[in-house]
Amino acid sequence: MSVPLPLAGKVALVTGSSRGIGAAVAQRLAADGATVIVNYVSNAAAAQTVVDAINSAGAGSAIALRADVSSTADSRALIDDIIRRFGSLDIIVLNAGLMNTKVLKELDENNYTDHFDVNVKAPLFTIQAAEPHLKSGSRIIFFSSTTAHMSGVSPNYIVYTATKGAVEQFTRILAKDLGARGITVNCVAPGPIDTELFRNGKTPELIATFANMHPQKRLGTPEDVAPVVAFLAREDSRWVNGQTILINGGLAV
Repeated sequence: MSVPLPLAGKVALVTGSSRGIGAAVAQRLAADGATVIVNYVSNAAAAQTVVDAINSAGAGSAIALRADVSSTADSRALIDDIIRRFGSLDIIVLNAGLMNTKVLKELDENNYTDHFDVNVKAPLFTIQAAEPHLKSGSRIIFFSSTTAHMSGVSPNYIVYTATKGAVEQFTRILAKDLGARGITVNCVAPGPIDTELFRNGKTPELIATFANMHPQKRLGTPEDVAPVVAFLAREDSRWVNGQTILINGGLAV
C-alpha cells in the first residue's frame, strides 16, 4: 500500500523560484506532492526549466507565473490568479530577495528603496493579499539571513541585514496574529549559499573566506535549505510557530 505524499493536494507559491534556493524549494515541495507556482520576474526560460523538471518527475506539478512581487498590484494579481486557477492556496514561501551591498558612503536612496521593496514590502503585501484565502493548516515561510544573527557581522551589509531583521519581526507578530486560525508562520535564515545572488559582486577570495568560516569549510547549497522549508510546510511542523531557523552549517550558533 503506497503512503500518500505529505503535501499531496496542497497548493504552494514560492516567490523568486526560477533559480537558486527558490528553485530547489519549489522542486522539493513538488517532490512531496504539492502543486507549485514557480514565480519569476524576468527569466521565463529559467522558470520554465524548473516547471519542466517538476512535471517530468511525476510527483507534484507546477506552473510558472510572472509577477514582480515588489509591486503590490502585481502581488495582488498573482494571488488572485492562483485562487482563480486552483481555488486555494496552502503554502507561501517568500523567497524573492535582493542583496546588493555597498559601503555606507556609497549608499543612496535607490539602493535603500530597492532592498526594502523586494525584501520587506514584497513579502508583507503578498501575505496581505493571500491572508483572506488561507485556511487552518496553511503555512507561511519567510526568508531571513544568518547575517542578521552573526556577532561578527559582514561589512557593508547594513541595508540588507536591516531588511532581514524586519522579516523576522513579521514572523513573530504574524505567528501571534494568525495562530488562532491554525496558520503557522516561520522563517528560515540561511548562511552563505552558493547561488548567483550570493556570488554577485564578490571576488573569488571573498567567496573562499566565507566558505572557510564554516566548520565544514564549504558554502551551503540550495539543497541544504530546501528540506528544512519542506518540513515547515508539512503537517508535522504544526507545533513550530513564530520561529527563525538558522541553516548555516554551524557558522552562527
